[in-house]
Amino acid sequence: MMAERFDVAVVGGGMVGSAIAVGCARRGARTVLLDEGDVALRAARGNFGLVWSQGKGDGMPAYAAWTRESLRHWDSFAEAMSGAAGTDIGFRREGGLIFTLGEQEWEQRVEDVRRLHNQIGGASTPVRMLDRRELQELIPGTPLGPRVLGASLAPEDGHVNPLLLLRGMHAAFRAAGGTHRPGAPVDAVRPGFTLHRGAESIAAERVVIAAGLGTPKLAAMLGMPVPVHPVRGQNMVTERLPPMLPLPASAIRQTAEGVVQIGVSYEENLWETATTVKELARMAARAVQVLPPLRHARIVRAWGALRPMTPDRYPIYAQSQAHPGAYVAVCHSGVTLSAAHAGPLAEGILAGRLPDLVAELGPDRFHADAA
Repeated sequence: MMAERFDVAVVGGGMVGSAIAVGCARRGARTVLLDEGDVALRAARGNFGLVWSQGKGDGMPAYAAWTRESLRHWDSFAEAMSGAAGTDIGFRREGGLIFTLGEQEWEQRVEDVRRLHNQIGGASTPVRMLDRRELQELIPGTPLGPRVLGASLAPEDGHVNPLLLLRGMHAAFRAAGGTHRPGAPVDAVRPGFTLHRGAESIAAERVVIAAGLGTPKLAAMLGMPVPVHPVRGQNMVTERLPPMLPLPASAIRQTAEGVVQIGVSYEENLWETATTVKELARMAARAVQVLPPLRHARIVRAWGALRPMTPDRYPIYAQSQAHPGAYVAVCHSGVTLSAAHAGPLAEGILAGRLPDLVAELGPDRFHADAA
């Protein structure tokens, strides 16, 4: 049977692959999105929903600049995805907080903000420290725990409903003429490019491997070594509560629906998505220290998911030197970077050249470190 042909084949229907696919399709490329489906170990299922720049780029200014580029596109991107989804995807950009408990955390956060500003300069997002009085004025009517000394505030940060975002990207992709093929993993990618899924074969002028934890196996078939390992993250949500947290914070946010989402754990090299009482209890205890009213809230759901993580925790973007037209994109910031993935990254892939902003985010940096 002759393989069906496309301009672009994107492997991976999560946050990263869907954003790239919709970006390609909306630019007129005949695009197929090959998606294992909801049985996949989707990081999208466990995403905290932050559109976040604060603290990113320590030791890697290029990552800070790329994150800032994505933030620049987010307003128009959110409007387009809400229109495609047929509902508001919940994007709000009113600032983001990182709470500090006790003197040690306060002093460490002050030092982190200073160091990142000195490293990154103009590429950094404006961040300022709020003492307890300033923080309380920002969230009036909600008592803070006695150990909360303050927080850092990034005015350009925000959050979104990640599941509605994914729904919007899939809908926008189909509306742009894209072909969505869920339900089976890609078994092999051959130079040329031909992709095999069981008895099905698909041919494409360009192929993008954005399959999260499945990326290393497929990328290796096209001569691209991509080091990625799993990191488990656990989350929980409360019942719907009266408004108490108007701004999202790292590891705690109140959604537009009123539930409070609490996270996140960071457990290296685990292939198990189960939750653990120990981690959930630790996360809940810290949330109550920050916002004591949560002490009486009922937890209605808890879940775990696996993030694809690189050795230095920064994204990897690459174009195969041996097989031009083959690309890799993998990161754990799929929500934050989705506007850039649908914008300048998709545009660069169609033009045959990755954006200059991601030039330092290739896998060669790990070989250089080893040497």
